[in-house]
Amino acid sequence: MEIEYSPRFQRAFKKLPRAVKEKALVCEKIFRKNPFDPKLKTHKLHGDMKEYWAFSISFGYRIGFTFLSGKLVRFHDIGTHDIYK
Repeated sequence: MEIEYSPRFQRAFKKLPRAVKEKALVCEKIFRKNPFDPKLKTHKLHGDMKEYWAFSISFGYRIGFTFLSGKLVRFHDIGTHDIYK
C-alpha cells in the first residue's frame, strides 16, 4: 500500500503528543499490509464525509483517508473526532 500525506495531515501529525505519533506509526505499518486489519477498526464514514474512510490509532485518535486507486491512499487528517468536522 502506497500512502500520500496531505499538508493538513502533516501539520496535524506534528502537533500530536509523542506517544500518539509512535502509535500512529505502528498502525500505519499494519495499514500498509492490510487496511482492513481488525486491529485498526477501519470504517466508512457517512453524511458529508461519505467518500472518506477512517481507522483507529487509539480510543481517541483516528486517521481519515480516501482510496485513490488500487494500492494508493491519501491520508487527509489525524486527530480526535474533531477531524470529522
